[in-house]
Amino acid sequence: QVQLVESGGGLVQPGGSLRLGCVASGTIFYINGMGWYRQAPGKQRELVAFISSGGSRSYADSVLGRFTISRDNAKNTVYLQMNSLKPEDTAVYYCNADMYSSPDSRRGYWGQGTQVTVSS
Repeated sequence: QVQLVESGGGLVQPGGSLRLGCVASGTIFYINGMGWYRQAPGKQRELVAFISSGGSRSYADSVLGRFTISRDNAKNTVYLQMNSLKPEDTAVYYCNADMYSSPDSRRGYWGQGTQVTVSS
């Protein structure tokens, strides 16, 4: 079975930085797009950043200019570099991947989430 595992979350002061990572493991034939989502208490999950298989990137307006998404295809890993963090960035961050486990078996997968807390 395919598994996604996030890492890198933690407590950081406003203005600080964190780098999240998410590695996919298991039976993987091909990974299309990968993205980072977040969910704050009492709010809906929202897309933070997305990167396509071709390297095209998109960001939520709230993080544009502060966050950078990247991927390492050789390691089946997606990263989220978060700079100039604000208290409103506090949330559980989840990675998502659109993957093929075989040439004709495509579906989306979610990681378990990693907590990011921005507070002084």
